[in-house]
Amino acid sequence: MKTVEPYYITESKRICELAGMDPNEVAIPKTFLNEVEFGQKQKAYSEILSVVSFFSNKLLDSLIGRPILVVVSDADGYLLEIEGDATIKSTIEQFGIQPGSLFIQEETGTNVISLTLQQRHPISLIGEHHYHTFLHEIACYGTTFHYTDDNNLLGSVCIMMPIQFQNELFLTMLTQSVDSIERELLLRKQNKKLYIMNQIMLSRTRNGIVITDENGITTEFNHFAEKISNLSKESVVGRNILDSHLTGRYFKEVLTQGKIFKNEEIKFKNNKGNLVVCLFDAQPIYEDDKMIGAFGQFRDISDRYTLQEQYNYLAFHDDLTKLPNRRFINKEIESIIKELNTGLHKTLALLFIDLDRFKIINDNFSHSFGDKLLIEVSKRLSGCLGEKEVLARMGGDEFIFLLQDFTDVDYVTAKAEEILQLLRQPFLVNGKELYTTASIGVAVCPVAPVTLEQLMVYADNAMYQAKSLGKNCYVMHSNELLDAMLHDYILEIDLRGALDKNEFILHYQPQIHNKTGKLIGFEALIRWQHPTFGQIPPDKFIKLAEENGLITQIGEWVIEEACTQNKKWQDAGMTPVKMSVNLSTQQFLTRNLITYMEDVLERTAIDPAYVVVEITEYMAMEYEYAIHVLEQLNILGIGISIDDFGTGYSSFNYLKNFPIDYIKIDKSFISEIMNNEKDAVIIKAIISLAHNLHKEVIAEGVETKEQLEFLIDHQCDISQGFYFSKPLPADEIERIYLEKHGS
Repeated sequence: MKTVEPYYITESKRICELAGMDPNEVAIPKTFLNEVEFGQKQKAYSEILSVVSFFSNKLLDSLIGRPILVVVSDADGYLLEIEGDATIKSTIEQFGIQPGSLFIQEETGTNVISLTLQQRHPISLIGEHHYHTFLHEIACYGTTFHYTDDNNLLGSVCIMMPIQFQNELFLTMLTQSVDSIERELLLRKQNKKLYIMNQIMLSRTRNGIVITDENGITTEFNHFAEKISNLSKESVVGRNILDSHLTGRYFKEVLTQGKIFKNEEIKFKNNKGNLVVCLFDAQPIYEDDKMIGAFGQFRDISDRYTLQEQYNYLAFHDDLTKLPNRRFINKEIESIIKELNTGLHKTLALLFIDLDRFKIINDNFSHSFGDKLLIEVSKRLSGCLGEKEVLARMGGDEFIFLLQDFTDVDYVTAKAEEILQLLRQPFLVNGKELYTTASIGVAVCPVAPVTLEQLMVYADNAMYQAKSLGKNCYVMHSNELLDAMLHDYILEIDLRGALDKNEFILHYQPQIHNKTGKLIGFEALIRWQHPTFGQIPPDKFIKLAEENGLITQIGEWVIEEACTQNKKWQDAGMTPVKMSVNLSTQQFLTRNLITYMEDVLERTAIDPAYVVVEITEYMAMEYEYAIHVLEQLNILGIGISIDDFGTGYSSFNYLKNFPIDYIKIDKSFISEIMNNEKDAVIIKAIISLAHNLHKEVIAEGVETKEQLEFLIDHQCDISQGFYFSKPLPADEIERIYLEKHGS
C-alpha cells in the first residue's frame, strides 16, 4: 500500500526542483574535508564515535546477512563513518560518498541525513521519496543523537539498504540503538563532570585541604588547613610540598608512583605549641588519564563536634533524596505511640507508598534514571506536606507519610487521593517523560494500644492489597483486610500438600492451524481443585508457589502429566498433535532440567516431536545459560516457543541464535488489533520477522472472527483462544476431539 508522503519530504523535493536539479542525474557531494580537517573532526568526535560504533556494530550484528550500511554524520552533515556491506560501500564511494564528504540538500538533493538533521526525529526515506531517480531502489532510515541533558545535537545515525529489504521495524531498532547511544554518552559526560566536581567540592569540605601541581608546588591551602596548622595560605602556596617534614614523603610517593594514602596518623605541634593529631589522606589528581597534581586532606580528629553532627545527619537521613530515613520515622512513630498509650489525645495515621512498575524504569532506562526519578518523586511528595506531617523514604521505591493531629479520617483519605493525583502527572527526567503511579496502604492508629510493628504491618498489608487490586489506588487497613491476608496464608499452607493429595488438574486449550483449520496442538494449563475453595486458577497460586519454592515441583508434575495425557490420546487413536507446557523461571534455571526431560520422555514413551516447552523472554536474558539449555532441548527433539513475545526484553539476538521453533504473540496485542493501528503494525512486523527467520507464529487470545481473519490475511500460522475453545479438562477434550481427530 502506498503511504502518504510526509510534508517535509514533499517540501524538500520542491526545493530541489526550484534549484534546477535534474532528478535523472547522479547527485554527488561537492564539499569534502581535507585530510587535516577530517583528522581534527575525528579527534573531536573520538569518544562519541567509539560509543556510536559500539552500538552500530551491535545493530549490524543483529542484521547480519542483509546488505545494509550504517552511516554516521556530525551535526553539520559531514560523514564520519560508513560501516556495513562492502559491495554497497564500494559502489557509493564511486559517487564520492565517503568519510569526510558533506551531505547537504543543496548538493545531494533529498537525502535521509539532511532530513534527519533538519527534522530531529526518526525519518524513513524509501524509494520514490528520494528526489533523484538513481536512489529509488534504496530504503533509508535515520535519526539524530544528542547529549540529552542539554539537547545538544551531535549528529545522525542512518541505515541504508536495497528497497526490497525495507521494514519499518528497522526504524524501531535504530531508535532503540540511538536511545542506548544517548544514555551511554550522557553517562560518560556526567561521570566526567562528577569527577571534576568531586575534586572541587573536596576543597569546600570542613577539612584541611592541600592541592599541588604535578611538580609538587602547592596551589591551594584552604581555610581549614590554615586553622589546623596555624599557617597562613600566603606562606604555603608556591612552596614545594616535598620539602615539608610532615607530608613531603607522602606527596613524593603520590606524585612519582601514583600511590594513595588513607587515614595516615600525623602528629605535630602548630606554631602556638599546641599538639594537633590528624588523619591524613593523599592521592593523585588526574585529567584525561594524565596526572596533573596531588590532593591532600587533614581531618582534625580532636574536633568531635563536627564529626558527630555529620554522623547524626547521615544516620537519620536518606543519602539520595535527603528525606528522613527509616530510622528517623520509626523513632518519630514510637514517640507518638508512647504518648498515645499514656492517654494523650492525639491522632496518628501512616500512608505507606510504593511506586508501581518502578523496576521497569530501572531495567529500561538505567538505575541512574531511576535514582533521578526517586528524587523528583520526593520533591513532588514534599510539596503536599502539611504542618506536623513527616515524609520519609523507607528504602528502594517506598515512602511513608506520617500524619498526626487531624480531626477526622476524611483528611487521611483526602491526603491519599492527593498523592495519587500528584503521581499521575508525568515526571521529566533528562528530557524524557516518565510515568509512574503508586499503591498506598493506609493505617489509622486505633484507640486500643498498638505497637510500631503492628502499625507498620497494617500499612504494609494494605499497600499489598492495593497492588493486588491493580495498583494506582489506596486501601485502608481493616479487620476484613486481615482476614483476606489470613486467607492467603491458609492457601500457602494448603499449597504445600496439594501435590501429595493430587489436587492439581490440567486443562487443555486447542491450537488451530490458520490455513487448514485443523487441530495441531494443545497448551496444558494447570488448575488447583481445592477441597474447600473449589477450583482455583493459576494466577491465584502460582506466585505463592514461586515464593515458597514449590514452583519447580509443580512444573515437573505439569510436564509429566501433559506428556502422559498426550501419549494416552495417541494410543486411543487420536491423530498425534503437539502438547505445549510452560516453564517457570526457577524451573528453567534448575540445573537438572535436561536430565528431567530425558526421564519424562522415557517414562511416558512420548515422541519428543510432540512436546513443546514455552519460555519467556525474561528467561532468555541469561544468555549463555539459556542458549546451552535450549540447544540441549533441541537435540532431544523438543520444540521451543517464546511465550508473550513483545511484552518483555525482546532481543533480536535471541531470535537469531536460539533454536526457537515458535514465537507466541501476547494476547494484549491481539485484543487491540482491530482498534489500535500500532498493535496491528507490531503484529505484522513480528510475523514478517519470524517467517524470515524460518519460525512459526502462534497468536494467543483470539476471541473474534475479525481477529482471526486479520491473522489469516497476514499469514499468522497458528491461533488459540476463546474463539475456538476455552481451556477444557481431559474428558471434555476426549468427547469433542478424540473421535473427530482419530487416525
